[in-house]
Amino acid sequence: GCSRPSRNAHVIEHSFYNTVWERFDYVYSDVSLKEAATFDLNMRIRFTDDYPFDYFEMVFTVFDGHGDRYRAKGYKFDLKDGNGAWKSAPADGCHTYEFPINKELKIADAGKYRFQIEYRMPKTPIVGIKDLTLINNN
Repeated sequence: GCSRPSRNAHVIEHSFYNTVWERFDYVYSDVSLKEAATFDLNMRIRFTDDYPFDYFEMVFTVFDGHGDRYRAKGYKFDLKDGNGAWKSAPADGCHTYEFPINKELKIADAGKYRFQIEYRMPKTPIVGIKDLTLINNN
């Protein structure tokens, strides 16, 4: 099966090994900044063969400490080719992808921010996603 990876210090790490991802079940992390910061974000996401779609669609949003939207962007990533074959070779029972999310995301003010991921797929609950990690490459 798709084995659980070891945990590292990242902006967001979320496992779906004991659950499924429901619509409006946001994955997020609160980040406290003591000064201005720049983030270079990638998302690593792992799927099993149970995942029913050829793509993955999501919205990445950053909220400020008042809950106001600081930045939001939608993404759609192709996971399979035109014949329905995965574009990633399986390892440990999972297909792993790493996608760029935001290069040089600048946050000018210190404070508390929420980094949030919302899946935008046409079915709920969504099966076959095992975990996701939002990585800051800075």
